[in-house]
Amino acid sequence: MKPCYINSAVSISAQDTLKDSIFLEHILSFEGKLARAIHPNYKLFISPIASRRMATGVKMGVAAAKKALELAKLETPDAIITGTGIGCIEDSEKFLNAILDNDEQYLTPTSFIQSTHNTVGAQIALTLKCKGYNVTYVQGAASFESAILDAQLMLHENEANTILVGGTDELGKFLINDIILAEEAEEHPILTPFGEGAHFFTLSSLKQNNSFCVLKGLKIFNKATTETIQTKVEAFLKENHLIPEDIDAIILGKNGDAFDILYQSLQDSIFKYTPQLHYKHLCGEFFTASAFGFWTATIIIKQQYIPDVLKLNSIDKSGYKNVLLYNQLKGQQHSFTLLSSC
Repeated sequence: MKPCYINSAVSISAQDTLKDSIFLEHILSFEGKLARAIHPNYKLFISPIASRRMATGVKMGVAAAKKALELAKLETPDAIITGTGIGCIEDSEKFLNAILDNDEQYLTPTSFIQSTHNTVGAQIALTLKCKGYNVTYVQGAASFESAILDAQLMLHENEANTILVGGTDELGKFLINDIILAEEAEEHPILTPFGEGAHFFTLSSLKQNNSFCVLKGLKIFNKATTETIQTKVEAFLKENHLIPEDIDAIILGKNGDAFDILYQSLQDSIFKYTPQLHYKHLCGEFFTASAFGFWTATIIIKQQYIPDVLKLNSIDKSGYKNVLLYNQLKGQQHSFTLLSSC
């Protein structure tokens, strides 16, 4: 597979990541079980008239996408690929509540039309007047990785030169309460707050002046155990001509539930002497939270610096060339993502 060069990385999250000039310097803590995103001034990205009709996830996605293109000095990408777990849940909830409140009569279709999972990608395309390839992946915790994989394949097959890729999810108002109740019934529930965010990246097939890291490998699989995860990691690294000792930092999607044992098994074995990082305590847990981890990895490589708030151990390296991101949710939808300096 050809390398995919990353030319910009933008994050709207529960931290002030969009405008924070210093990487994760000002950290915000959360009260309660929700980590809502810090919203920018959307007037800088979207007209007020259009913004009024957009749900939270759409506004975040459009703003992050436009910022990513601005940083990459790109007007229109050849393709737009997005990933989302629950789509525009706010409008879905509005429509369903309207059905109940109006006894299934006199319903306006607006919320239904805007509730589809591909609304974010569609609104970005309409804003940019981009008529190229536009696909949204809804694959649970592997939604963002599926979008990245599609982009990687398109660049490899020379079907596009520049691609805008992102992951978005919003908290909504009602479904999240059901998720919290379900988690409270678990013996080992998720301990991190539930979050939301939008993260966009521009990828290209050729190295450009503003390219700062490269996506070398990505693998998605559905099942693993503490006995097999080490073998899977080693096989993935071997495919990319690396060994565990070549990894300068590993970023883990720990959220405090029982399945963190999968991460711990790697921490205690092949990555025992590797800088170990986590990130969901900063952005919250949601289906495309791994996009925040991806953003974190790109910035670490770009700035060659790891903030203390990310560290799980005290090991440091003189430089960070190869960063491995490992994520899973409830023991399923595992993904390995390998990013390197270029």
